[in-house]
Amino acid sequence: MTCETAKEAWDALKVTFQGNDRTRQMQVLNLRREFELLRMKDTENIKKYSDRLVNIVNKIKLIGEQLPNSRVVEKVLVSLLERFETKISSLEDSRDLSRMALLELINALEAQEQRRAIRTEEVIEGVFRATNKDLIRQGGRNDQEKNSKDNKKNGRNCEDLKIILF
Repeated sequence: MTCETAKEAWDALKVTFQGNDRTRQMQVLNLRREFELLRMKDTENIKKYSDRLVNIVNKIKLIGEQLPNSRVVEKVLVSLLERFETKISSLEDSRDLSRMALLELINALEAQEQRRAIRTEEVIEGVFRATNKDLIRQGGRNDQEKNSKDNKKNGRNCEDLKIILF
């Protein structure tokens, strides 16, 4: 409010919200460090990881620093978990990764993640179906408990059977 010209007001706002050149340099340094150290966590899916990555990239670009798309794609490829190794190899063989868009890469990785989830669900459902069929054949829980006791006498238990199924 004490500024007399629009230029003075703009400069005051710029310093208040963006900081001076030295502050911006420190912000860029910290964001670049965060970008370089970023890795996908074991419990994370592609969507969550890409959201974290894009958030950092957007902050870097908002400050005014240049970060080429090819560098971001390269970062994703080197920071993924081992379970994506086959997909990465496939992409390296079939496409020019220096020209690949980040969104295209993320979509390809999400598709693989979804296929893997579907396969995992089918295996689990198959195990449950086999267990239910066994219960029906055995005539219910009382027979199951009897068979369980017999199996324990013979040195077998449910854990052994589960391990064999998987």
